Amino acid sequence: MMTPTGQLDGQIVLPDRVLPGRITFGSHIETITPLPDAPRRYILPGFIDTHVHGGDGADTMDGIEAIETLARFHLRHGTTTILPTTITRPWDDVMVALRNIATVMERGVPGGPRIHGAHLEGPFVSPHKLGAQPPFPVAPRPDLVAAAIEAGCVRVVTLAPELEHADTAITAFSKAGVRVSLGHTTTDYEGATKAICAICTAGGIPGGTHLFNAMSPIEGRNPGPVTALMCSDEAYAEMIFDTHHVHPATFRLASRMMGNRLLFVTDAMRGTGLPDGPSQLGGQDVMIRDGVVRLPGGSLAGSVLTLDVALRNAVRNGASLPQAARLVSTNAARYLGLHDRGAIAVGKLADFVVMDEELIPESIHLRGQVEIFKSIHTI
Repeated sequence: MMTPTGQLDGQIVLPDRVLPGRITFGSHIETITPLPDAPRRYILPGFIDTHVHGGDGADTMDGIEAIETLARFHLRHGTTTILPTTITRPWDDVMVALRNIATVMERGVPGGPRIHGAHLEGPFVSPHKLGAQPPFPVAPRPDLVAAAIEAGCVRVVTLAPELEHADTAITAFSKAGVRVSLGHTTTDYEGATKAICAICTAGGIPGGTHLFNAMSPIEGRNPGPVTALMCSDEAYAEMIFDTHHVHPATFRLASRMMGNRLLFVTDAMRGTGLPDGPSQLGGQDVMIRDGVVRLPGGSLAGSVLTLDVALRNAVRNGASLPQAARLVSTNAARYLGLHDRGAIAVGKLADFVVMDEELIPESIHLRGQVEIFKSIHTI
């Protein structure tokens, strides 16, 4: 139930500290005032998920109603800005999905988060690093790239830079303002470095899709794309921090190396929020067991993560609350160029996540209004 509000007291998680205080706001934050006796609840900026396939039984590829369903589900876990994400399917199916995302983006989701656009993950991926992507990869030919850009909703594209036509695709996407994210790739350190430079030359901002996953690992004599992304001063990188895709020690390494260039995503699939059991990803059968999604062969297949869980995982593994808030909100806003959100500061949008002392969401404030959820901690 949406009701207007204009004042919120609690432990305000600012970019550099936690301040006991009061926020006053309309659609945007108007004032932040210290309040020594503020309640012991935490107020964080609304979360931003740049890579999410599904949730609550719905998948981006299922159509408009499904996009709305998954969006509302993730709002209940603190995500106030979301990029519904495609999967590698025949090109006509991908274009239908992009048109559906554009429609939802234009009209909005009643009772749902802001749809900033689409993450096009697939089909411009390596056939040798599909991970859980279905076997429909294609090279990023100029006509396909032009069609994706013309859809008007693509904000991030995952691309393997070793593919034919990748150089021209990198330039075209970057000039169109689309974030080119290296992923599902067999490229080496040199290939990744070359791609990062090409993105920057074209005026773009480079990224990496689910760092450490579906790309070559770091080795002593083969540093791979992970090292290229971490050592670049310009590149951002996603991480699925469910502690299954990435070990906590690996998270701490990447966090120290990348700082504010690291951002958490869920890579959530349709079974997120549902009980363990069989599900599907991109038309493929998968099994969810003990919070892990796997293909029949045992490979990881997306996640059942939500960003509130990722935030708690970060705090449990040494991150301060301001650092964790940057990982689920601020860094993604900077990556996408969304200067109106991602932090609690005067003039920013009044998008908040209110959490109890155990960092469980109590309420979500969106567009200056509040939606209260009870007993949502089910993951």
